[in-house]
Amino acid sequence: MLKFTANLSLLFTEVALTDRFKAAKNAGFNAVEIQFPYALSAAEIKNQLDSFDLKLVLFNVDAADLLQGGEGLACIPEKREQFKQAVAQAVDYARLLEPEVINVLPGRCVDNSQLPDYLATFKENLRFAVETFAPLGSKTVFEAVNRHDMPGFIIHSGAQMLEILKQLNHADLFMQYDIYHLQMMGEDPETFIAEHATKIGHIQFADCPGRGQPGTGWIDFDRMFSAIEASAYLGWVGAEYKPVGATNSSLDWLKNSIG
Repeated sequence: MLKFTANLSLLFTEVALTDRFKAAKNAGFNAVEIQFPYALSAAEIKNQLDSFDLKLVLFNVDAADLLQGGEGLACIPEKREQFKQAVAQAVDYARLLEPEVINVLPGRCVDNSQLPDYLATFKENLRFAVETFAPLGSKTVFEAVNRHDMPGFIIHSGAQMLEILKQLNHADLFMQYDIYHLQMMGEDPETFIAEHATKIGHIQFADCPGRGQPGTGWIDFDRMFSAIEASAYLGWVGAEYKPVGATNSSLDWLKNSIG
């Protein structure tokens, strides 16, 4: 049976972040993930996890202005020191929260002439991150993001992720495979996961298009979840979608999966 996490950055936003842990537990989740947890202290998050017997599976290294339309952090040559500071911040949280995986978002490049330097910087920073997080017992993951939602994103295909894994060749580095983003890029997630499951450290999903819950788009999630379960993937599967309506009314897929 698949293990699901609730992404508290997108789910249960009807309530404050500190109240989303309880809401996730009440809805049937035993684990959560947070895109960027830094609005709360690590101690506050740990208290919520302990109070509701939840595991924090994943969070991201800070990505600066990425979600506000900027280029982000991990691939910017002039921001190497800022990236190292963001990794140090993530270490402080990871020591207390013990996530299974920590995600590094590659970022965007708006000037294609700079793309080679941006890619080289990202790989350098990614190697630094994995070598920093590995002693803590956390895997490092990185993800491809579709270029419809984020134009200029430097990693936007499964093939690119596989090539970076090959180049860096580190036992604690894995892909984060986001079904929504790769489906938006025209890829076949079921086949990719079946073929490369052992190289995937975390899976996330939303329906496509629109990034809503299962049933709001064209993806057959009964087939998708069955394909993941049949693969060699043993990690968690993160619900990272934007609910259409109240979060609790978007969870039929979870009830069907666990009930």
